[in-house]
Amino acid sequence: MKMIGLTGGIGSGKTTVGLMFQDLGIPVYNSDKEARRIMNEDAEVRKAVILLLGKSAYKKNVLDRNYVAAKVFGDGALLQKLNEIVHPAVKNDFRAWASLQSSPYVIQEAAILFENGGYKELDDMILITAPKEIRIDRIKKRDNLEESAILERMRHQWPEEKKMKLAHFVIHNEYLQDTLIQVRNIHEQLILKYA
Repeated sequence: MKMIGLTGGIGSGKTTVGLMFQDLGIPVYNSDKEARRIMNEDAEVRKAVILLLGKSAYKKNVLDRNYVAAKVFGDGALLQKLNEIVHPAVKNDFRAWASLQSSPYVIQEAAILFENGGYKELDDMILITAPKEIRIDRIKKRDNLEESAILERMRHQWPEEKKMKLAHFVIHNEYLQDTLIQVRNIHEQLILKYA
């Protein structure tokens, strides 16, 4: 089973591209979504998050994402500590999930696969790029965030130029029809390589 990373900066369109791969029959593990599930359901992770961020990290027994984001995105050291709690749990969950799949390859979709070194354990990396203005506009519409909050989150991610040097494939996600063509092309290459 080959494991492919799918990454890109906030607002680049990772989830949209992931859905395109799913439509082609490829299982996609959404790390952000699964991290939220793990932070809510895994007792050890939950305990460590409360120890790090306080009881306010959970509201009515559910992770308070706004509280957590407000705490960690303004504090690089705190964000790093949170990542050290969550990322190993997500990695183990992804590996267990991947072992149950039967396709030629699976995809792990995650925002910071380069930044956290996760890419080193994957067979190939797909990077999604989009112009900064488009990314900011997408996030404003999706998350209803102020531009300053978006730029703060972007600041914690590597610039696209740095990621491009490590990526095996790059998808320029500006126009959906063009993106779909690029996804199909990469899928065909991966099938030839790994089937």
